[in-house]
Parts: sequence; structure tokens; C-alpha cells
Amino acid sequence: MSEDRAGRALRRLLRSFHSADSYGLVLLMIVATYVLATSLSRRWGASILLIAQIATVWLALRTSKARRGLRLAANGLFVLAAVAAVANLGAPVEVAFEPFVFGAAVVLYLVAPFSIVRHIAYRRAVDQETMLGALASYLFIGMAFAFVYRFLGAAQASLFFGDRGDGNLSEDLFFSFVTLTTTGYGDLVPAGNPGQSLAVLEALLGQLFLVTAVGKLVSVWRPRGWRDSAPDADAEASPDRSAGTPS
Repeated sequence: MSEDRAGRALRRLLRSFHSADSYGLVLLMIVATYVLATSLSRRWGASILLIAQIATVWLALRTSKARRGLRLAANGLFVLAAVAAVANLGAPVEVAFEPFVFGAAVVLYLVAPFSIVRHIAYRRAVDQETMLGALASYLFIGMAFAFVYRFLGAAQASLFFGDRGDGNLSEDLFFSFVTLTTTGYGDLVPAGNPGQSLAVLEALLGQLFLVTAVGKLVSVWRPRGWRDSAPDADAEASPDRSAGTPS
């Protein structure tokens, strides 16, 4: 019986990664955008990445059943982001259009986590979808801050990482998730503000997210197999009251 339950749980998990109504597919698309961000280094790569982000955020809003006002605002952001992506492809080399592209990416990736957290917070049961949604939100936050750092590196006059230069998007992603998880290797450090203040904010948000959202989900979540076996465990732990009652 336990093997059958494990098999059904595995099949449900696999189905979630190709369903448009599941956070599993959203999670896969986030991972895909991460791979694109670390592998595309040319200027046109930023436009391709932004188009992929539009699709990822659109799916996240659809899956999380975002409110009408948020969807309308997001549609406007999608149009502006698409215009920025196309303009980046056709802009002359001497025109610095990169800050606008990553500025649009920041806004997109900050919209999605709010909608996902609101959706999973109102779910009656803490299940597989709730866990996948929380993980997707966490990754959205980490990537959003990485795009903020890339935006600052492209927009500000001073070098973002000081002697290490402005870095690239791959390094920004690495630094963002190291900061979000408060690992702190120390090889990449913002040389000044606003980068330093944003890094502090990201570290605080990362800890608050883990303590509140993820901690709550893990403490409440009970897989179906655990729920099915709970009464048996309770029966074994407590003695039969009727055994000691005199007739």
C-alpha cells in the first residue's frame, strides 16, 4: 500500500511539470530563464531573456489566478517589456539600452511573487502545489534582485563590484542567491550604495520568507500517506481504555 501511495504521489508530481494550471511548469520556466541568463552573453541575448520572462510571468499570473486589476497592470508591463526587448535589438551599438531591458525584467519578476503568495495563502490545504508555488516565489525574488544589480551595473557611473568591475548577469545571479540565502562567500561585494543597501534588504527578505512562508508550509504540510497512517500510529501509541475498565 505504501508503495502504491508513493507511486501515485510521484505521478502527480510529474504531471505538475507539464500542466499549465500547476506551479510545476512555472518552476521549470523559471529554471529555463535562469539557464538563459547564465548562457546568453551577447546583446541580443538580453532581448531573448526578456521575452522568456514575459512568458514565465504570464504563466505565473494565470496559474495563481491573479486579480483583474493586477492582470491589467501586468498586460501593460508586458507591452512595455516587449517594446524594450525589440528596441534593444534594433538600437545602435553606442546607445546604452541595457538598463531599460533589465529595468523591465525587475518589474516583471517583482509582480509574480505577490500574486503567487496571495494564491497559496488562501489554499485550504497545504499540498504539493503549495510547496511548488512557495519555491517558485523564492526563485522569483532571487532573480528579481539579480536583475536589479545588473540594472545598477549598467546604469550607474561607478563600478558595481568595485575592483571586480560591473560583473555580468551570471555573477549577478550568483551574488543574488548567495545573498538571499545569507551564505555570504565574500568574493563579490557591492562597492557602494544603493547596491549595499539592496543586498541588506535582500538578505532580510530571504530570511523572513524562509521563517514565515516556507517554515509555515513545512510545519503544516502532511502528505496523504502520513495522514492515512496517523490514526494507526495514534492507536498504537495510546493504550486501549476499555482494557483496564472492570466489567
